[in-house]
Amino acid sequence: MPLGWGGILRLGAVQAALGAVVLLVTSTMNRVMVVELAFPAAVPGALVALHYALQVLRPRMGYGSDLGGRRTPWIIGGMGVLAAGGVLAALATAWMARLPAAGIALAVLAYTLVGVGVSTSGTSLLVLLAARVEPRRRAAAATIVWLMMLAGFAVTAAIVSKLLDPFSMARLIAVTAAASGTAFALTLLAIRHIEGPALLPMQPDGPAPVQPPFRQAIMQVWAEKRARRFALFVFISMFAYSAQELILEPFAGNVFAMSPGASARIAGWLHGGVFTGMLIVAICASLGRGWLASMRTWSVGGCMASAMASIGLIAAGVMGSGWPLQPNVFVLGVANGVFVIAAIGSMMGLASIGLPAREGVRMGLWGAAQAIAFGLGGLFGTLASDLARWLFGSPNTAYGAVFLGEAALFLFAAWQATQVFPSRSVRKPENPAIADGRPIISVGQG
Repeated sequence: MPLGWGGILRLGAVQAALGAVVLLVTSTMNRVMVVELAFPAAVPGALVALHYALQVLRPRMGYGSDLGGRRTPWIIGGMGVLAAGGVLAALATAWMARLPAAGIALAVLAYTLVGVGVSTSGTSLLVLLAARVEPRRRAAAATIVWLMMLAGFAVTAAIVSKLLDPFSMARLIAVTAAASGTAFALTLLAIRHIEGPALLPMQPDGPAPVQPPFRQAIMQVWAEKRARRFALFVFISMFAYSAQELILEPFAGNVFAMSPGASARIAGWLHGGVFTGMLIVAICASLGRGWLASMRTWSVGGCMASAMASIGLIAAGVMGSGWPLQPNVFVLGVANGVFVIAAIGSMMGLASIGLPAREGVRMGLWGAAQAIAFGLGGLFGTLASDLARWLFGSPNTAYGAVFLGEAALFLFAAWQATQVFPSRSVRKPENPAIADGRPIISVGQG
C-alpha cells in the first residue's frame, strides 16, 4: 500500500535524526577543534571531506539492500553506525586536547563511520520513500523530508547550544552521546512496521532471485542512458548550487562592505528563497496537472532561473549598492529550491525505471553524485574566487567570474535535464506486480 502523509512524516523523522548527528559532527566538532583546541581549519575540513568522499559507497550500500529487497535493516544498521561514529567523534575531539596525533587518528575512524552510516541509511531511506509514495505525492514527500532534515538541524543546534554551556570536553561527549542515542531511538520508532513485503523479480526457472555481482550490477545501471545522464545532471546542478553557497556572504562583505550581521541576513534571504521554491514545487506538482506536475518542467526551469539569477549577481558586482541585492538573492534561492526538489522527486520516479531490483544501485549512484558534488563544489567556489582575485586584482571581477561559471553550469544542467526526461511520459505497467515484463513476488513479512 502507498504511504500516506503520516508514513511520509515518519520517514522524514528518520531523515531529521540523521541530520541531527551529521550537524554535530560537521559543525559543532568543527568549531571545537578550531576555537577551543586552536587546530588549523584544515584538520576538521579534511575530516568533513573524508565523510563526503566515503559516500561513493552509496551504490554498494544500495546494492546490498537490493539483494534482499528490504530497506529497513539497512536504514537501522546505517543509523547505528552513524550514531557510533558521532559518539566516537566527540571522544576523538576530547582526546585531541591531550594527545593530538592519537586523537586525529581516532577522528579519522569516527568520520569514516559517519560517512559509511550516512551512505547506508540515507540511500535506503530514499529508495523506500520512492517505492512507497504515489507519483503525485513525490514532490511533496521530497519537500517534507528535506524540510524535516533542516528542522533536525535547527532543533539540534538550539538544544545543543544550551546544553553545552558551560563548555567542557566531558559535557561535549555526554551531549553528543545523548543526541546520537536519541536519534537512533527515534529511527527505531519511526521505521517500525512501515515497510511492506520485500519485492524481488521472479526468475523464469523458479522463485529464487539471482543477483549478479556488484561490479556487474553497477555497470548495468551505468549502461542505462537515462540513469547515466541523470547522474550527470545531479552532479552538475548540485556542484553549482554548493559552489555559490560558500562565497555569497564573502561577496556581500567584500563587494558591498556589509557587516557580518548584514551578510548573514543575505544568507537568510537565500535560504528563505530555497524554502519558498520547495513549497511552490510541492504544491503545484501535487495539485496541478500537465506541465505543472512535470518534474521535467521544474528541473529545467529551476536551473535556467538559477543561471539568470547568478548573472544578476554579476550585475550586482558592477552596479554596487544600486542593485537590488536582496531580491536577487531571494530569486536565486527560489530557483535553487525549485530544481533541488524537482531533482529529488525525479530520483524517486526514475529509480524503478530500467532493470528490476536495481533501485538501490541507481539511488546510490545518484546520491554519490550529489555528495561528491557538494564536497567539490564548495572547495571549487572558494578556490576559484581566490584564483580570480589573484588574476584580476579586483574582488568585483573575481566574484563575477565565479558567478559566470556557475551560470554556465546551471545552463548546462538545464540542457542535461532535457536529455534525461522524455518528451512523453514513460508508461508503467498497469499491473503493479509486473516490472519490465517480469512478475514480482513477495518475500518475507512487513
